[in-house]
Amino acid sequence: MLRPLFVLAFAALATANVNQCRSKLLKGCNCGKIYFESQTFFAVNCTNQAFRNTDMLQELPEETQMLIFTGNHVPVLEMNVFGEELDLSELKVVDMSNNGIREIKGKAFHHVPSVERLILNHNNISIANEDDGNFHHPRVFSNFYNLKELHLTNAFADNTDAALANDLHDIFVNSNLTKLYKLHLEQNEIKFFKDENVFCDLPDLHDIYLGDNSIPRLNFNLRCLNKLRYLDLENNNISKFSEADLSHFESLATPGRHFTLEIRGNPFRCDQAIRNLYNWLLTTRVEVRNKDHLECHQAKYGNKYILNLKNLAAAKHAKISQGITVLLIVLTIVLLTLLATYAYLKKDKVKGRFGPVVEALTRKVHYTTIDSQDV
Repeated sequence: MLRPLFVLAFAALATANVNQCRSKLLKGCNCGKIYFESQTFFAVNCTNQAFRNTDMLQELPEETQMLIFTGNHVPVLEMNVFGEELDLSELKVVDMSNNGIREIKGKAFHHVPSVERLILNHNNISIANEDDGNFHHPRVFSNFYNLKELHLTNAFADNTDAALANDLHDIFVNSNLTKLYKLHLEQNEIKFFKDENVFCDLPDLHDIYLGDNSIPRLNFNLRCLNKLRYLDLENNNISKFSEADLSHFESLATPGRHFTLEIRGNPFRCDQAIRNLYNWLLTTRVEVRNKDHLECHQAKYGNKYILNLKNLAAAKHAKISQGITVLLIVLTIVLLTLLATYAYLKKDKVKGRFGPVVEALTRKVHYTTIDSQDV
């Protein structure tokens, strides 16, 4: 998992050699080697420098492996952010979080095909409306031939959920992200995906993070994601999973393939669907994280209740067990009563049939008593 960005930034500030930037435009940045995720990187850190354009990025040292360009004020990323003459074949990580980015021009990221991790978290990227094509650049990531991680947490403008969902599919289709391994889309107010195959053009996708959105149900195709190992759906608006949904999850966890699911924080209803989900949790091969903390919502007598799913199931089992015990006691009492009634009604017949036996037993007891006294 990626470390918090501010930790990375301060690590770079603390360890970088400021004399290695070799450019007046990079004044205020720190350039030098840092140790991160068990590796040594030559990093350029331009955090909180109040930059209003990206001109200085065209003078990066060519040995740069990590760029941290965060906390600035750059509303538009123009074409060829890194210029056309630099050889940045060593650049692996680009972090441009929290820059107020509203628009990314087509070909903005040309000439950096070696980048493996692109981070654009906490920006304000706009998505085109039908009557405004200025921001619609479906090939915006088309030059990231080796991109493995794309971080877009809270990256898009508010109230653009429908356009975002549609535009993402265009981006994935046109950008040829054949090596993308991990995709972060948390906190983007996503409500639905118009095209259920939105992720199907990412053949190497292993991890999808969709937490903290407003997704009401599983409305995208999982069957096409042959390598998916982790799906984060926590804190959405999912009230239930259908039996087909549970079947899709199950199909991703074969004996030779591990699959992990995160679904806590959703407003599941306390109904038949939640019982199906609970029974599925007891037998599935899928690793469901925090399953002991899953909750369902119930309205009763005008009040709303949130119930822990595990406790709810335990309480129901206890009620069933208690009911069975009470039923057995009642049936036993009824049976004994019937036997006693039968014996009373047939007392003469019973006495005639069992009288000699009782008399013989009584006589035997007397003899035994006498023998004992002799001894």
